Amino acid sequence: MASLNVGNLGEFLREQRRTARLSLRQLADAAGVSNPYLSQIERGLRKPSAEILQQLAKALRISAETLYVQAGILDERRGLDGVEVQTAILTDPALNERQKQVLLQIYESFRKENGLVGGGKDGAASGRGDGRGDGSGPVSRETHGMDSRETEADGGPHAT
Repeated sequence: MASLNVGNLGEFLREQRRTARLSLRQLADAAGVSNPYLSQIERGLRKPSAEILQQLAKALRISAETLYVQAGILDERRGLDGVEVQTAILTDPALNERQKQVLLQIYESFRKENGLVGGGKDGAASGRGDGRGDGSGPVSRETHGMDSRETEADGGPHAT
């Protein structure tokens, strides 16, 4: 297991707390930890357990995985390209958890469509279905966006 990177984790937590406009006391209460303990984590003096990280993530409304990666508990699953976008989505306090997941799924589907992530030779083979309506395949122009109306107006396959 990777060693905990508590200094960077503490700085990251403090930044997330400030972005969420929470005081140290408010975050500590929401996460179920003491003020001194949270302060020590933010200053890099304590190594929180995975359970405490999960509680903090829930209180901050960010992904627990994000904190695990910051702490060095988990290795980054993705390559270097795209990490910044995913981190921005996961740490945006203006988005709720469902919106974050939907954005990440859309982002991944575009990356698969463009062959930028693993899978088959074309990057789209996932073995999870045919991509028609189950949310696992690339986003279709026919089901998302203005192209469906244009297709109908042009007498295409969706015309009535």
